[in-house]
Amino acid sequence: MNDLTQGREGRQIMKFAAPLLVGNVFQQLYSIVDSIIVGQFLGKNALAGVGAAFPVIFTMISFVIGIAGGFTIIISQYFGAKQTENVRLTIDTMYIFLFFAAILISTVGIAFTEDIFRLMQTPAEVLPQATTYLQVYFSGIIFFFGFNGINAILRGLGDSKTPLYFLVIATVTNIVFDYLLVVVFEIGIAGAAIATIISQGGAFITSIFYLNKNHSLVKLTTLRIHFDREIFKRSLNIGLPSGFQNTIVSLGMMALFSIVNTFGATAAAAYSVALRINSLASTPAMNFSAALSTFVGQNLGANKPKRVRKGLLATWFMASVIVLIVTAVIIIFKRELMMLFTDNPEVVAIGAEYLVIVSSFYLVFSTLFIFGGVMRGAGDTLMPMFFTLISLWIIRIPLAYLLSQEIGLIGVWWASPIGWFVGMAMSIIYYLTGRWKKKVVVDHSQSPASGS
Repeated sequence: MNDLTQGREGRQIMKFAAPLLVGNVFQQLYSIVDSIIVGQFLGKNALAGVGAAFPVIFTMISFVIGIAGGFTIIISQYFGAKQTENVRLTIDTMYIFLFFAAILISTVGIAFTEDIFRLMQTPAEVLPQATTYLQVYFSGIIFFFGFNGINAILRGLGDSKTPLYFLVIATVTNIVFDYLLVVVFEIGIAGAAIATIISQGGAFITSIFYLNKNHSLVKLTTLRIHFDREIFKRSLNIGLPSGFQNTIVSLGMMALFSIVNTFGATAAAAYSVALRINSLASTPAMNFSAALSTFVGQNLGANKPKRVRKGLLATWFMASVIVLIVTAVIIIFKRELMMLFTDNPEVVAIGAEYLVIVSSFYLVFSTLFIFGGVMRGAGDTLMPMFFTLISLWIIRIPLAYLLSQEIGLIGVWWASPIGWFVGMAMSIIYYLTGRWKKKVVVDHSQSPASGS
């Protein structure tokens, strides 16, 4: 556990963000390895099926992840304020919430998978593969919530190294079982989903044993666990807007996929591969934003608001350098990256076109997320939700549809950076108003603000 309220801001954030970034790169490898093995050994339609499953999975879990983020913010603020018992109660309440949420989502997801894909206009030749993959995946969703819940708790406490170790183990396990089940035992697309369940389940169980032995604050035991209604309400107040924001984004992904699906299985396969690469490329921005949120939460909890602005500037600079490097790599090696997944020339050409257009504006995307990280760390998650709603559903999706009718798939690609520009502008303007500072859950009315 790291106290981020002391020391040089940029150094502290980088120290915290580095293992977080590496860990999330490994986490992205879950879906990337699935796509590579499926694309190389099962073909274009199976590759499109795995890609079609991604926005559906995100839609089903995004709301819960957003609410869990509210717990993480409260944990970081209570930890910064040295209120240990409140930290413990928040963790217990989060465990209980995630358990019941996983049961509900697993049941609903399995029951309505095929209906969802038909609503997305998934091509007929892709539908059986996508349905099989997603139904198997949802059967083990409880391990996903358990594993990622523990990682979120540790990040709230300033510990980004321990989650990294478990993520590395889980990723290696996933790669091994992906190859065994898909290539050696020829189970098909279901094998890729089973490999993910095995790796996440193993990592979750291992992490519980480790934490129960080494971290008394986050120990999971059914004999001591308590549900605190007041903390749950506070977490909902903070987490619900993020949950709605995640849902808005995930539904937007499904809407965009529906537009792309009208161009056929080849376009769907190309888009699914390009999204995998895009997800990996966007991890620096998202993880620096997550690190900044924890930093902001702890420092506002410790009543040190001046450190927040310094942390923001340091984070933006560090993230921007990395993002520019990533952009250059993707533009130069766009075709080679696509060919890791498939040797179909049409799929490669369409995906490469997407990567050039979208990656050229990663700096805009990064800036949008960094400023959003400050607001979320303060507990102000409502305004980022509105900004997302406007930039995605009022700008990006309508524009993608209209441009796709006029200039084809390239119109869908150009809609993304335009939406990012709108979201970035709104986030910066709102940050400058300073209204987000009023959302902190820790009461400092009895103590003067720190000068640091």
